[in-house]
Amino acid sequence: MPTLKNILAILPFERIRRHHGIEHATLQVLAEQNPYRSLAGYSDAEGFWVVGEVPTEELQAAVAQAIARLIAGEKRLAIHPNCGTNFVASGMVAGSLAWLAMLPSRGRRRSERWSLVVVLSTLGLLLSQPLGPWLQANVTTSADVGTLHVQQITRYVGSNLPLHRIVLKS
Repeated sequence: MPTLKNILAILPFERIRRHHGIEHATLQVLAEQNPYRSLAGYSDAEGFWVVGEVPTEELQAAVAQAIARLIAGEKRLAIHPNCGTNFVASGMVAGSLAWLAMLPSRGRRRSERWSLVVVLSTLGLLLSQPLGPWLQANVTTSADVGTLHVQQITRYVGSNLPLHRIVLKS
């Protein structure tokens, strides 16, 4: 039976995890340079996207710095505090506990369980805080850059939010 480690080692998954780690590291490098800038990212099998206003040259330098720092051992850069993995993990735990609180119970109407739902959801959010970063470190990202490098960065401007496409190759 395949283990999670074996599944994550399959090329498309491993590639996305590495791209996701570089995306996070890039966003963190950019945040160090300008903590008030609002940016977002999305990774896929070919590279990643950066959404928001950033000059292409600055982005290119940040990607290069992110890759260099990951190679130098700064693995923490691959774990981002605002990653969707954190939000999904917290939502799953809190939602599951809320669902449990709403299961049929004798003698208590659904409206009488509201306080239990709030308490369990809040408890779930608190207890799930370490889960998102753990999932990032072990499932959704990889700090192992390997031989990845930037092949191309393309800027797209079609709305109020500029996009950059970063294509990575080994």
